[in-house]
Amino acid sequence: MNVSPAPDAPAPSAAPAAAPARNAPERAALHRTVLDWYRHNARDLPWRRPEASPWEIMVSEFMLQQTPVNRVLPMYLAWVERWPTPAALAAEPPGEAVRAWGRLGYPRRALRLHAAATAMTERHGGRVPEDHAELLALPGIGEYTAAAVASFAFRQRHAVLDTNVRRVFARIEDGVEYPANATTAAERRTARELLPADAPTAARWAVAVMELGALVCTARNPACERCPIADRCAWRQAGRPAHQGPPRRGQTYAGTDRQVRGRLLAVLREVAGDGEVPQADLDAVWHDPVQRARALDGLVADGLVEPVRPGVYRLPQGPPVG
Repeated sequence: MNVSPAPDAPAPSAAPAAAPARNAPERAALHRTVLDWYRHNARDLPWRRPEASPWEIMVSEFMLQQTPVNRVLPMYLAWVERWPTPAALAAEPPGEAVRAWGRLGYPRRALRLHAAATAMTERHGGRVPEDHAELLALPGIGEYTAAAVASFAFRQRHAVLDTNVRRVFARIEDGVEYPANATTAAERRTARELLPADAPTAARWAVAVMELGALVCTARNPACERCPIADRCAWRQAGRPAHQGPPRRGQTYAGTDRQVRGRLLAVLREVAGDGEVPQADLDAVWHDPVQRARALDGLVADGLVEPVRPGVYRLPQGPPVG
């Protein structure tokens, strides 16, 4: 993706060099600037409020993966009202989590959240564990989510590397427009080096950088003129050189197996009573029988759909908890 240099930026260089490692005073100034910006510009989101429970913060982290805030908000509010604790969710079949997930997308997240709630009910008395290692040991919890919950819910000191944070660090530290497709050891090292030493400050820093990436240092059309650390940004100083890696393509949806899966799940979610759906009702949602069968097989393999008997399906029921 080509991006024009900022009007007051120097001419682009052929190969931008990474910014030199910041010394302690530079890091402290960077922290103060970003935290001050966050204090005045942060969005008022329910999972950021002081009264938000660790469970509510965990729910938000699951929902926000690959999904914008405006789509998450109504689903999040409905979810935490219905299931205010892990035990409340674990007491219901996993299919109810899939049903409540609605059209939020990537519904396996609903199953993973249900699995985590079940494990917390069985292992931790229905509470979100505070220990990072115990969080990481929960089913459905990866490195990012464990660090985010430990940081945002318990004010611990962890490097929290989501897409927005990785993009900010790639630009201000490495002088490139986008980070690598997968998180690298160098990125983790940079994130750790930039963490404030004080745990509560580090937790605020983590969410502040995330917000900076979401609102200012965006993937497309970054608002460098509004960035509080534009004068410290290696990418801007290099003239905002265009991305040199493989082309970044947006995800398509229309006509894909993802779309077919979504339509099949929509039929299953809307069925009342025993939730059983005959094959004929599923066949009606997509014209291509081969693609439809492939999508349905994938849903069954992922645990999102459960065969009841030949030609009849439902959302997963799973064993009761407690």
